[in-house]
Amino acid sequence: MFLNKLHILIFMTTKSLLRNILILSIVLCNIGCDQVSKEAVRNNIAVNEIITVIDSHLVLTHVENTGAFLSMGDSLSKPTRNILLSLLPVIALAFGLVYIIRERKIYGVNLWALCFIIGGGIGNIFDRVVFGSVTDFLHIDLGLFETGIFNMADISITTGALILLANTLYKNYRNRMLT
Repeated sequence: MFLNKLHILIFMTTKSLLRNILILSIVLCNIGCDQVSKEAVRNNIAVNEIITVIDSHLVLTHVENTGAFLSMGDSLSKPTRNILLSLLPVIALAFGLVYIIRERKIYGVNLWALCFIIGGGIGNIFDRVVFGSVTDFLHIDLGLFETGIFNMADISITTGALILLANTLYKNYRNRMLT
């Protein structure tokens, strides 16, 4: 009886440890891809330099964004910007990371999506705290679809959000079909 309980405890601990390693690995991979790409841009592309990659459809340009998405909040005072764009997101990301590590009911696609969102958020917050701005460098223009200038962290956040949305819509559709 004791050995059975010990075996179950070891199995559950190992499973939990592997899950946490997976979570941290996905988050760190997102942060790493973001930071490596930003470092390459900071070291190799001058601020406001424009490099055309694919006609005018994909352009690299080095921009330092002191605001949030599409420079929103750029005109706020520095203390307000620090609170809204650094302190509050750090708290939210810390709670998010603790939540996905502790909440065992999050798994599969949703867990991956949340890891992408948290990893991307940490990548941008790291820039803001260390450099005082976020390095953006990608611009896409496909005619009917055009983006602002963004970075790999933004891709992680957007990918995670789209995965969560698609999975939620799919589950709702599936549940309606079953009832």
